[in-house]
Amino acid sequence: MLNIRKAGLLFLAAIILSVGTIRADEGMWMLPLIQKLNSKKMTEMGFKLSAKDIYDINNSSLKDAVLHFGGGCTAEIISKDALVLTNHHCGFGTIQKLSTVDHDYLQNGYWAMNRDQELPAKGLSVIFLDRIEDVTKAVTEAMAAVTDPKAKDEALTKISDQLTAKAIGDNKFLRGRVVSFFGDNQYYMVITKTYNDIRFVGAPPASIGKFGGEADNWMWPRHTGDFSMFRIYADKDNNPAEYSKDNVAYKPKKFLTISLKGVNQNDPAMIIGYPGRTNRFMTSYEVKETSEITNAVTVLVRNVRQNIIWADMDADPKVRLQYASKYANSANSYKKSLGMNETFAKLKVYERRAAEEKIFSEWVAADPARVAKYGKALDDVKSAIEGRAKLLQISRYYMEALSSIELTTAATRFGPQVERAPREGRGGGPGGAGGRPFMMMSPADYYKDYNVTTDIKVAKALIKLFREKVPASDLPEFYKTIDANYQGNVDAYVDAMFAQSVFTSEEKLKAAQAGDKKAMESDLAYVAGRNISTAFMKYNRDLEQYRTQYANGQKLYIAGMLEMKAGQAIYPDANSTMRLTYGRVLNYSPKDGVIYDFVTTLDGVMQKEDPKNYEFEVPSKLKELYNAKDYGQYAMKDGRMPVDFLTNNDITGGNSGSPVLNGKGELIGTAFDGNWESMSSDIIFEPLLQRTISLDIRYTLFIMDKFGGAGYLLNEMKISK
Repeated sequence: MLNIRKAGLLFLAAIILSVGTIRADEGMWMLPLIQKLNSKKMTEMGFKLSAKDIYDINNSSLKDAVLHFGGGCTAEIISKDALVLTNHHCGFGTIQKLSTVDHDYLQNGYWAMNRDQELPAKGLSVIFLDRIEDVTKAVTEAMAAVTDPKAKDEALTKISDQLTAKAIGDNKFLRGRVVSFFGDNQYYMVITKTYNDIRFVGAPPASIGKFGGEADNWMWPRHTGDFSMFRIYADKDNNPAEYSKDNVAYKPKKFLTISLKGVNQNDPAMIIGYPGRTNRFMTSYEVKETSEITNAVTVLVRNVRQNIIWADMDADPKVRLQYASKYANSANSYKKSLGMNETFAKLKVYERRAAEEKIFSEWVAADPARVAKYGKALDDVKSAIEGRAKLLQISRYYMEALSSIELTTAATRFGPQVERAPREGRGGGPGGAGGRPFMMMSPADYYKDYNVTTDIKVAKALIKLFREKVPASDLPEFYKTIDANYQGNVDAYVDAMFAQSVFTSEEKLKAAQAGDKKAMESDLAYVAGRNISTAFMKYNRDLEQYRTQYANGQKLYIAGMLEMKAGQAIYPDANSTMRLTYGRVLNYSPKDGVIYDFVTTLDGVMQKEDPKNYEFEVPSKLKELYNAKDYGQYAMKDGRMPVDFLTNNDITGGNSGSPVLNGKGELIGTAFDGNWESMSSDIIFEPLLQRTISLDIRYTLFIMDKFGGAGYLLNEMKISK
């Protein structure tokens, strides 16, 4: 815990900063605006790059070497033959999908020793950014006369289609979309190109790539070798193509130079990537809702489910492989929600937001024109948040608890009337493990990673928990069956449902689909799945009445904040579009009397080793290299082997795998995590505490070369020593 004096100073400084000039190390900046907003400050900090070196639509630039990977991460091209580097946890789902109990690439690692051994990663794609264009004027004019929410959506779709069609022309390889920024106050068109023939090149074993597991997740000091490598393939003309043995390695417009010079305190460092979602304009009402409803339900339900899954994974290697990706995705969100609530309280986030709203309200009240324009903004947000509280909590329990029962999810997916089961998105439940969209999964994909015994335990626990937490009037219909036919005994109901359901295996499902499909409609799992989906959609519709009110209030509030801070450099919230953040390599003090160094080494891996805990196992070969100090060209000047390092860059989920670049734009590492003390960073940036945890590129190459024996890959890289 921070000492009282330090916490007080931090609180005061943060309030001042939140309405004053934004610090250089804060911000997820849009690349086309770097010249206007950031170039001068970046030069002062020691960056040697021009804005065009970073983003140029007419010539190759750094943006051409950075990819949106698998829909939820970032990656970078590090060789002339399109070798792609990202995090181990970003490639996790693909590696798990390619693995079997006999060939467990998650557990044991894998390295292709030639191009023929590179494994096709079915369903994986990477997206290049072609360009970004401001289309605010065209979009706002097209929507100016529209007031009905549904008509607004239709108008936005229509103008978006028109703008992207004009921008793309007859180029069949490009795609376009119009994206909202600053709460629908600005719009940009994003033009992209997607490549689908991606092949797995290699990754370390989990004992390196996930060293520390969930225990070390979000923590510093960190000693995780969180990386994996892939390659992009294209047709003979270098264009996107579906997998073919005739495809060749893509020839990139730009690939990154790798620096072995290392990092030092205060070195300039920047990150380019695809941050997923932040809420830096979040009001105090939303902070309370996030803490007391969204995070609280997530923590409660996932803790129950994860304890069950972990016990089964620990007892059976097959289950460990089947549920590795599911567990990791769930546990990551669980721990983030837990940490966010902790830092909300410690750093007084609610109070700080309320203080900012007071300043805003006083600014509005000082001018009648502002009152007419922005006077209802905060009232609309507050009213919507308070009005939807009960509905949101119930909906959240449906999403977290009942939609996590895999059998009923499979029934709604593969049943006679296919529909989408409720899903939060990536990491929101068993469907879509490893980033693959749930509705695109085949029965073979689904059941490969399904264990009936585990799901029975989860179903019993979550159906009981749901009944405890949700009012009887809001329970789905199948609870009446439990009471009427099973005397309220959830265990008996679940046992019967699993015993008679055709959705417990791919074989039973195929047999049922070959017969009378209508008979499947009486399957207990199908009935329960339909009940859950119907109820969830009802609550979603009921919430709709508050969405418009909230969106209108939020749009006005953000517009007012932009006007109040006119003349300052302000960045929009993250929305999965490419952004740049710049700062320095920097240590930090988590509490009074403690200073965390900016770097960790292989010494720390050995100090954490615990042979009885597979999250902290150390491979024997790594120990041999350590004992011999056989680090080759990758060691630091003092002879130690670097592992991870810290910067004060501003990142969030989606930045995983992003390149960390030095002042010359050379690759020094890959971002993979944030630190525990700034878990509220999606809401408020903490300049004294917020740090990005990155894997040192020297450790990446050391593991690839000295440990994995794939040093031949260095021949296609450009390395600066």
